[in-house]
Amino acid sequence: METILDVDYLVVGAGAMGMAFVDSLTTESDASVAIVDRRHGAGGHWLDAYGFVRVHQASAFYGVASTLLGGGRIQTEGPERGLHERASAAEVCDYYGRVLSRLVSTGRVQFHGRSEYLGDGRFVSLLSGARFHAPRARIVDAAYLSPEIPSLTPPPFAVGHGARVIPVNDLVRIAEAPPHYVIVGSGKTATDTCVWLLQNRVSPDAITWVRPRDPWLLNRAVVQPDPAIFLGMAADIMVAASDATSADDVFLRMEDAGVMLRIDPDVVPTMAKAPTLAVWELELLRMIEDVVRHGHLRAVAAGRLEFMDGSVVQVPEGALIVHCAAEGLRYPGLRPIWTPAAITPQPVRVGFPCFGAALTGYVEATRDDDAEKNRICRPSPYSNTPSDWATMQTIGGDASLAMSKESDLRAWSNTTTLNPARIPPDRAADPAVLAASARLREYIGRGRARLARFAGLS
Repeated sequence: METILDVDYLVVGAGAMGMAFVDSLTTESDASVAIVDRRHGAGGHWLDAYGFVRVHQASAFYGVASTLLGGGRIQTEGPERGLHERASAAEVCDYYGRVLSRLVSTGRVQFHGRSEYLGDGRFVSLLSGARFHAPRARIVDAAYLSPEIPSLTPPPFAVGHGARVIPVNDLVRIAEAPPHYVIVGSGKTATDTCVWLLQNRVSPDAITWVRPRDPWLLNRAVVQPDPAIFLGMAADIMVAASDATSADDVFLRMEDAGVMLRIDPDVVPTMAKAPTLAVWELELLRMIEDVVRHGHLRAVAAGRLEFMDGSVVQVPEGALIVHCAAEGLRYPGLRPIWTPAAITPQPVRVGFPCFGAALTGYVEATRDDDAEKNRICRPSPYSNTPSDWATMQTIGGDASLAMSKESDLRAWSNTTTLNPARIPPDRAADPAVLAASARLREYIGRGRARLARFAGLS
């Protein structure tokens, strides 16, 4: 027996992208929506996040278009004085809970938590077993890019006898200090973990960092919701690209400009997912000297790390191995956002997935023809390597140009803080903003041409 739901849209996933899409769609139209998620509430992976994580960028860039995450405040104390606030995991979850309550209160949105989507507009409750069918609903696949996180992903290496392995989430629950820590992973989770341990007075000598690849990281100080700063950063990127000889050279030039950071100045990174990092965090991370670069782990045992390249590294007996090595960002490939099978929200400019999903919701609400929607709202990939990053910049730049030709999209985009390139009306004549914009216009043509060549897209 199925309960029939008479709704216009069935959104699979109540994470950041699903919520941003629904918020814009229902703000700009009278559409009715059912949201389905395996988790009990809205917020996606934030409901399973490790306790000390924060949004890695300014809170204002994250969430839904209608509701600012946080208060838009600039920090006045601590190591990030002068930078915009970054919400904690608890603050993000509370935010999405409030957004969901507001959406449901409209009477046009219903939420089905702890439910499994079965396909063909059907889903089942994992609590009651009740089955539902939305026969006329358009499907929105908001889980297409859902990240993999350590708490829900087994370690990507074998765990032998005597090895103590925990996911990063369990680090806040250990009852006794181990003699040594082994942090496994190269990405944002691993950097967060190392910083948190050092902040909590763990000696750098008590940490071994298994870093399969060294990462490039965006300097958080230049990714701020201030148009002079953000457009200045974009101009610096194009200046760096305009005279570069390779994708790696672009990054080295961006480092010289203060845009990119690397942990070890003697190692050229090969990973370019480029989350943000603050300089104070970089200084802490550089205190860890025991960095193991033998590629990916194959297996761990008591006092022993075995690598895919055949290397074996000894660590102290009783070392606690902290699994930070989930895939994180996923790379299933770009697909048209609008197809007969589903609407698939994806980033539509360089990074900033919440903005992309929100814009997708706006376009869905204001256009009727799918071909037209796909023409003006194009998906942009995430990056993994420096070459991927050049591809992301090229495709994302093309997507931004397509959007910029639509007057209503330009106007709407300038109303939400999710758009990092937004210029508020009271800043439009600011000399610093005008100077940054002029510098960006001067270099963007040559810079984009070089990036396209490095991406193999010229």
